[in-house]
Amino acid sequence: MPSYASPALLVRSMRSPFRPSQQGITSRVWWPGFAKGHHCTGVRDRVSNFGSIADDNNENNTKTQSFSVQPRSVPVHVAHELLQVGHQYLDVRTHDEFRAGHPSGATNIPYMLNNGAEMFKNSKFLEEVSSQFGKDDDIVVGCKSGRRSLMAASDLQSAGFNHVTDVAGGYTAWTENGLPIAK
Repeated sequence: MPSYASPALLVRSMRSPFRPSQQGITSRVWWPGFAKGHHCTGVRDRVSNFGSIADDNNENNTKTQSFSVQPRSVPVHVAHELLQVGHQYLDVRTHDEFRAGHPSGATNIPYMLNNGAEMFKNSKFLEEVSSQFGKDDDIVVGCKSGRRSLMAASDLQSAGFNHVTDVAGGYTAWTENGLPIAK
């Protein structure tokens, strides 16, 4: 069986995409044009929630670069450990899928709704999540196989939710690994 980092270490590392030992999302960033290996001394750079790097001392943000930040995905055993240390599980499957079984303590807000054989995005998804969770809550997002949850987690991050983690493999992997479920 593989060895995993302790949940506390994992939580710390998830809060900084650059340095696991640093809390928050602030980090120094090397800018093109500076000598190789040198950081911009005295300037504090930040990564915003909207996927850009901007110089804090630059009022016009002329050194802004855009990039796409994908949510962190973790195996189901790590997701289970995160729930044990206080994270909340957001199940984004349909209501029928959720009623058939779900991880214990999960909250169900469908990312996709079905209309017979056709699936479409829940237009009120972000509004519904905002009514149940705060922007700084630690949220573990899962679905059946991991596709919808990754899209949902990405949308949540773009909407300013700061601590979102995707469950790789979803509920299928959860049950295959014998983790606790409720019906």
